[in-house]
Amino acid sequence: MRTRFQLGLDDLRQRLLRMGGLAEQAVDRARQAFVDRDLMRCQMVLEGESLINQAEREIDEAAFDMLAMQQPMAVDLRFILAVTKINADLERVGDQAVNIAERVMDMVELPPADLPVDIARMGTAVSAMVRRALESFIEGKVELAQAVLEMDNVIDRMRDDAFIQLVKTMNERPDIVRQALDALLVARNLERVADHATNIAEDVIFWVQGSDVRHNVHPDADEQDASRPSTRASGV
Repeated sequence: MRTRFQLGLDDLRQRLLRMGGLAEQAVDRARQAFVDRDLMRCQMVLEGESLINQAEREIDEAAFDMLAMQQPMAVDLRFILAVTKINADLERVGDQAVNIAERVMDMVELPPADLPVDIARMGTAVSAMVRRALESFIEGKVELAQAVLEMDNVIDRMRDDAFIQLVKTMNERPDIVRQALDALLVARNLERVADHATNIAEDVIFWVQGSDVRHNVHPDADEQDASRPSTRASGV
């Protein structure tokens, strides 16, 4: 029975890693689509969403079956619970990638505009966060997860700076308001991807150490998700 249980845990891990690969790929494609104004990559992001959604359903079903039938204890229980939470965040990462792709599709229809923010740099940093969060899960290393938590503060500052600069641009340049607004929404969605990467890192720490660090990262109440306290990001 123990061997069968371990095989189930291994299968759950592999399923989540495959989904993580899909979510990371979606973010990378959306980021590159923004840089290159590439409609083909946008379409790839939209088409990939169904694969991510299907993976989420299958992982939840497998995890709930293990909880119901095996009644795991201690670290195994924490692992399965972490998988269900990470699973939800990865699905939301896919949603944010779709949002970015949709903004890029709108931008492509408009003349290029020179905007005073480096959204591409922010996208690269966010992609690195997602990758490192997944690495922390693969390796079960708390130090990698902690590095993700620290990176989130950098992304927040980049988001705040983008907001200030783009609002100023919209006030000064009415002719490029739509371009600036699209860029602002892309920055907002990238920041939400970073929040989900942070959530994943927190769940890795919970799994490995049994420590709940959620309330020690972002104390701002308006950033909290009602269904998941502290830094839990919504799919909006």
